[in-house]
Amino acid sequence: MNRPLLLPLVIAAVSALLVAGVGATMTDTTGWYETLNKPAWNPPPAAFGLIWTIVFALIALAGVTAWRASPNSAATDTLIGLFSLNGFLNMTWTVLFFQLRRPDLAMYELVLFWLSIVALIVVFGRYSRTSVVLLMPYLIWVTIAGVLNWQIIQLNPSF
Repeated sequence: MNRPLLLPLVIAAVSALLVAGVGATMTDTTGWYETLNKPAWNPPPAAFGLIWTIVFALIALAGVTAWRASPNSAATDTLIGLFSLNGFLNMTWTVLFFQLRRPDLAMYELVLFWLSIVALIVVFGRYSRTSVVLLMPYLIWVTIAGVLNWQIIQLNPSF
């Protein structure tokens, strides 16, 4: 079913901006984060904002694409539910890592976060192959963040 564009576009854009905005306000790569031992390949702080901006735009487009291709309201509800769960887990990781300064707890939560991206890919892929392609950079980036998170835990014995 090819649904109208405006409603899914507005909802996906507002959702992505909300998650990105909350994440950005809770992320501080100065101060405490600067004091952590990090691997040599740690991206520069400016890279995080640029990459997340691109990734969030792609997530929103994937959501719109899958929503418009979904066959009925039950499928759409499932898409929106997974999209919302993923946004919640995205923000939760940020709170655990940057606000509570607990990379160890963030690592556990990141497993759920990562699995929620896989769930998005599987379910969105039922309706739109394009949405799968659009979500792959998200999975790759969060995988990289997971490796970085793990190495920060390893390099900082206090965790």
